[in-house]
Amino acid sequence: MEVVIVPDAAAGGELIAEAMAALLRRTPDALLGVATGSTPLPVYQALAARVRAGAVDASRARVCQLDEYVGLPAGHPESYRSVVLREVVDPLGLSPKAFMGPDGAAADVQAACAAYDAALAAAGGVDLQLLGIGTDGHIGFNEPCSSLASRTRIKTLTEQTRVDNARFFDGDIEQVPRHVITQGIGTILEARHLVLLATGEGKAEAVAQTVEGPVAAVVPASALQLHPHATVVVDEAAASKLKLAPYFRATYAAKPDWQGL
Repeated sequence: MEVVIVPDAAAGGELIAEAMAALLRRTPDALLGVATGSTPLPVYQALAARVRAGAVDASRARVCQLDEYVGLPAGHPESYRSVVLREVVDPLGLSPKAFMGPDGAAADVQAACAAYDAALAAAGGVDLQLLGIGTDGHIGFNEPCSSLASRTRIKTLTEQTRVDNARFFDGDIEQVPRHVITQGIGTILEARHLVLLATGEGKAEAVAQTVEGPVAAVVPASALQLHPHATVVVDEAAASKLKLAPYFRATYAAKPDWQGL
């Protein structure tokens, strides 16, 4: 696992966007796994700026969702399908056909989960999966004590996650769905490159447990320690509880430019 400490969220967005751009230069039809929420927005904005400037051609890129609410009506502005189309697909100038996601409004949600897991495999797998992290250490919607071998499935959100996400629903927790479809941890670990972005002091404890704690289901993000190419990008606030922060800084400072992220 590589840990990169950056000054702020904007710097993290630029760093990860350049890694995505480099991937698209090597593999123009790469499948990018995207997360939602406020944390990854600087990444998408920086990547879209590169596309507009002609620094990278994203016309053949593909995008897939990490997770989705269950039960929101089609077209709901806070469904993750709507969010990804609005914040990633449209700014990059992609066709909606380039987008893959689970059907949270399906009559048979369990079948929709299995179908999405199969669709990711049929697409050749995810080349780079961007992840956020919850204050309780969840990735995707894999809440604490999720199986580290889990596949795409239905999960029930914790009260804390619903409280955290209420800001997207006018602050009303009653509008936040209780159930979601999420890629399982086992599914996530199949991506060729995992990049976790965390910003803010509120994520510091979860980051420390993920990077320096034991691999444990109670901290789902700690499963990244098992991946051969996992990168954790954190701002100074999110890095504030890392005991090995000086080592991580020194290691990144000495990294050869050709190695990339």
